[in-house]
Amino acid sequence: MKFQPTEPFVPAPGIRGAHAQTIYASLARPTRVPPLRRERRELPDGDFVDLDSFDGPPGAPHVVVLHGLEGSSQAGYVTEVLRGAAKRGWGATAINFRSCSGEPNRLARAYHSGDTHDTRLVMADVRARVTGPMLAVGFSLGANVLCRLLEETGDAAPVTAAASISAPYDLAACCRKLDAGGGFLWLYRMRFLRTLKSKSREKLARFPGAFDGKAMEAARTIFGFDDVVTGPLHGFEGADHYYREASSGPRLGDIRRPTLLLSAADDPMLETPVIPAAARDNPFLSVVLTEHGGHVGFVSGRLHRPCFWAEDQALRFFEQVLAERPAAV
Repeated sequence: MKFQPTEPFVPAPGIRGAHAQTIYASLARPTRVPPLRRERRELPDGDFVDLDSFDGPPGAPHVVVLHGLEGSSQAGYVTEVLRGAAKRGWGATAINFRSCSGEPNRLARAYHSGDTHDTRLVMADVRARVTGPMLAVGFSLGANVLCRLLEETGDAAPVTAAASISAPYDLAACCRKLDAGGGFLWLYRMRFLRTLKSKSREKLARFPGAFDGKAMEAARTIFGFDDVVTGPLHGFEGADHYYREASSGPRLGDIRRPTLLLSAADDPMLETPVIPAAARDNPFLSVVLTEHGGHVGFVSGRLHRPCFWAEDQALRFFEQVLAERPAAV
């Protein structure tokens, strides 16, 4: 099955540009959600992840949502999916990666772009309690995590279908783009580094010697931070090793579930090609590359009544898969 968008993406008037799409979307998405229950999933290593969930009726589809770098279940793109799932009578579970639920995680380590272990445990729990098909959508870092999970599990993947929105399929290229630019790219970079460093200071206070604090404070790039904190904390030799092992792009051919890869060609955080050309060779992948949309943007409609095209198309993709494969996993 190859998915074609149900309607073309037309940027809302006044925000056609990549940065305008990216920034306006982050500010304009509503954050209201259906009634949620907060659940804590204890992990085998003594840590935890917090989940925010609601159930559909028996047999209804259930959507697992993965957020981006330094996001959470409260991110606007996550709540947009939750509302869309509830509107359809489906259930949903939004995962807060370690340290992202508003409470520090217990260990020195946290989360990273290639960490699929926690998500696989959560999906196994969801699969055990819901009777309908399980679906998954990831955004940015969460989209890369989702793709890595699908690549690792292949024919045994726990979901019926998945959607990857604005994924950094090549992590090294993503960091080159973010780290080399000024202007808005500098703002994105500083925003990420501000929260990452704040969490790292708290961790260093609890776990002295976990990483080089002076080198962390001196880092002015995402690469620099990943080289002294993210990589070493998660068992990598440094940023280069981390990016090689965690990038989903080289392994997209291993995915064996219908998966939508949706990105914008003007994504300000990604180098061209934003979606590897080899993705088109895998019959399980539906590649949708729009001319505009920014990074997790895709705002259509009007500024006073915006529509969020990517989240809507992901849910419509799921509807099509379910209609065509009613006996899927």
